[in-house]
Amino acid sequence: MKLFGSFVIGAVLAVALGNAYAQYVKGNEAVRSLADGTTKVETPPTTGALLAKPCPASQAGCAGGGWMMVETPQGLVECTEIFARPGTCRTSTFGAEKRSRLWIVKSKGQWLQCQQPDLDSKCVSTKTLAIAVVQ
Repeated sequence: MKLFGSFVIGAVLAVALGNAYAQYVKGNEAVRSLADGTTKVETPPTTGALLAKPCPASQAGCAGGGWMMVETPQGLVECTEIFARPGTCRTSTFGAEKRSRLWIVKSKGQWLQCQQPDLDSKCVSTKTLAIAVVQ
């Protein structure tokens, strides 16, 4: 029984750790660990973008096309837009709630939106219309 209990605990921990790591996109160039041990996080630039009035994350219906999962200096957040402007983001519910989501990442110097938290999933330019996936 002790061996079975250890197996169950190990399986639960593996699932829990898998969920904890699944929310971060491995290879996202927007998140860099510096030599001094700090982390630098870059969000998509607003320079040159046609910006609409920000839709607050607290307002119902603002993420009609799906939540944008963006790494910020405060950690992973879900936003109503890719730029993560103040007021447009809230704490991530990934792993706790099923929602339509797109993952905003930087790869090879380009900003992309991916259907899963994985650069090998379907990723397209942030300048292209993408379809969010419930996760």
